[in-house]
Amino acid sequence: MTFLPQLSLFSPAKINLFLHITGKRPDGYHNLQTVFRLLNWGDTLQFSVSDKQFDPHASFDSHNLPITLSSNVDVTANLMDNLVTKAAIALIVYLKSQAQRSAIQLTDSLPVIDINLDKVLPTGAGLGGGSSNAATTLLALNQLWGFKLDQQTLIEIGSVVGADVPIFILGTDAIAEGIGERLTPISLPKQYYLLLNPEAHASTQALFAHPQLRRDLPVMSVSDIENNAEGYLERLYPSFGNVFEPVVTEVVPEVKQALLYLKQLESMTHSNARMTGTGSSVFLPIPEAMTSQIQTHMVNNPPPCQAVITHSLTL
Repeated sequence: MTFLPQLSLFSPAKINLFLHITGKRPDGYHNLQTVFRLLNWGDTLQFSVSDKQFDPHASFDSHNLPITLSSNVDVTANLMDNLVTKAAIALIVYLKSQAQRSAIQLTDSLPVIDINLDKVLPTGAGLGGGSSNAATTLLALNQLWGFKLDQQTLIEIGSVVGADVPIFILGTDAIAEGIGERLTPISLPKQYYLLLNPEAHASTQALFAHPQLRRDLPVMSVSDIENNAEGYLERLYPSFGNVFEPVVTEVVPEVKQALLYLKQLESMTHSNARMTGTGSSVFLPIPEAMTSQIQTHMVNNPPPCQAVITHSLTL
């Protein structure tokens, strides 16, 4: 088996152009429908093959991990709780299961991969930063260890790590169903966005349990979502929305304030502001020709939190 020495990968953010809950599942999770859009703004991960080895057949603990992780920001105190580590372990667990079936050969030792995370994306923002890092780790380790698993296999492994991980392995805009693991790629026109990122956010678990959260939106067919993109791209028609937005703006005033700031620009941009995911970030689609005008507006009228002008990953 030949190991690549190092790899540097971009780890993009995502936004939800809309986010619906269509019902609760027997396993306690919720069925969702959304359109994920990947952005040209995100983190960078550097992967290097170290001289250290670990035993993939042994139990994982702080003394036997497949990776090391350093970052420009504080990482999880317990590395076992970090999504990057969980992704690496999930990959090894899958490989071990395949080895037991004689589907692949798994050696008694593999090189530890040193990972350096240059973190840009805020945490708890609904931008999928942790999930994106986990997906990027799966893609990198698959190459560095030379296993060459196909994309669908990596998506299945990623879904064990987190519901948002598969979209970043797919690497393109997509309609998502189920808990986010059933993906249908969708071709969308290029778009610029103004993102506001309040530091405050609410617990995802608390939001899903909130009594005012709508969980009964009608299921749309994939073709209906594809054919009605004008209802959620720039404008947001009444049949589309983020079910978490009214709940979050009620319990997190900083998100409400950021959303109100963007709504003041709607008459200028002829688009609709909205919240992404279950986190705190809000965004407004803006015309490319207006980016300078928007920047000038922000200089004269500073937003209440971090602001970023970015665009879709595929322009």
